[in-house]
Amino acid sequence: MLSRQVLITGADGYLGSRLARKYIDSTSYGLVLWVRSRDENEFRDKKESLKSKIGDINDRVSYHWNDLVNDDPFASLDPTGITSIIHSAAVTRFNIDQPTALAVNTEGTRKLLRFASGCRSLEKIGVISTVYTSGLISGDVAETPFDGTAGFANHYESSKWLSEDLLLKEYGHLPWRLFRVATVIADSNDGHVSQFNAFHNTLKLFYYGLLSLIPGKEETPVYFVTGEFVADAIFDLMNNSEDRAIYNVSHTESESLELGELIDIAFEAFDRGDDFRARRILRPLFSDAESFDLLAEGMNSFGGGIVNQAVSSVAPFAKQLFIHKRILNDNVVAGIEQYRAPEMRQLIRKTCDYLVRTKWGKQSA
Repeated sequence: MLSRQVLITGADGYLGSRLARKYIDSTSYGLVLWVRSRDENEFRDKKESLKSKIGDINDRVSYHWNDLVNDDPFASLDPTGITSIIHSAAVTRFNIDQPTALAVNTEGTRKLLRFASGCRSLEKIGVISTVYTSGLISGDVAETPFDGTAGFANHYESSKWLSEDLLLKEYGHLPWRLFRVATVIADSNDGHVSQFNAFHNTLKLFYYGLLSLIPGKEETPVYFVTGEFVADAIFDLMNNSEDRAIYNVSHTESESLELGELIDIAFEAFDRGDDFRARRILRPLFSDAESFDLLAEGMNSFGGGIVNQAVSSVAPFAKQLFIHKRILNDNVVAGIEQYRAPEMRQLIRKTCDYLVRTKWGKQSA
C-alpha cells in the first residue's frame, strides 16, 4: 500500500474523475476512488467507465462503492494511509427534492466528515460546494461563511449550505478547505461539453422554441467556469494553500457576463444555423419574478406537456436570475500559481456553437 493516499468521493462524477486524472498525472500518490452504487453490477459498470477516463492503473488505484444514504457508506475503506480527502459526491440538480437533498448532500457530508475524523494521518480535506450557498443575498459574495438567513432558491442550495455550516461548526478542527464552484458550462476554453446541466438544457429550450420567456433581469451577472479551470484550481489549492480557508472557484463580475449578453451571444450562435433561421424563433422576453411565478403555477395546473416541463425546468433557479451578486475570489487568485479568466464572450460563443453543431451532444462534433 502506498504511504500517501488520496480519497476522492464521487470519483465517477464530472469533477471527481477530472481530479482523479489530475492526481494520477501530477503526483505519485495512491488513489482511493469511491463511487455511489446500489449493487455490485452497477459498481462494475461504473468502475469500467472510470477506468476509461483515468486509465487502468491498478498499482496506484483502489475502487470502492456504497451509497451516502446508508448508515456507514465508507465502511469498506481503510483510514490508515489516507492523507487527503476530496468530497465531491453530491446530487447537484437544481430541482432536487428536499428529502433527497438532505439525505445525500447534507447527511452524506456528515458521514464523510465523521469518517475523516478517524483518519489519523489526514493532512487536508477539501469539500466541494457551490457559490449558490450564498442563497438569495445580493451584493458582495465573499470567501467567508454565510448565515443562510436570506433564504435559497431551491433545496440543492440549502442542502449544500447546511453541509458548509456542518463542516465549519461541528468539524472545524479538521484541516479543511471549502471550494465553492460556479456553474461549469464547458470542459475547457474550446467550448467542448461532455456533461450537460441546467445551463445547457435552458439554451436547448430556447433553441427549439419551447420557452419564449426568461425570468430575470438583463443586467444580472452570471458566473461560469470550465471543468479544466475548476480541477486545476482545486488541485493547486489542495496542495499549495493554507488550511481552514474558503475559496470561491469562480471569476469575478468584471470577468463575467450579464444575462442579457448571454442571451444575445447564444442567439447569434443559433442564427448561424439554417434550420434555426427557418423556424424564425424570436429572442425570449424577460419576465419579472411575479409574472413568471404565475406562469409556472398556471402551467403546473395543466399537469404534463412539453411547455409545462420547460417552465418547470427553469423555475428552480429562476430567483437567482434577479439577484445582482458580486463574487469575490481573492483567496483563489492568491492561492493558485497562474490565475487567468477566459474571455467569457468567446467561451460562451464556442460553447453555443458546440451545442448547435452536435445537437446538444447527440451528433459527432
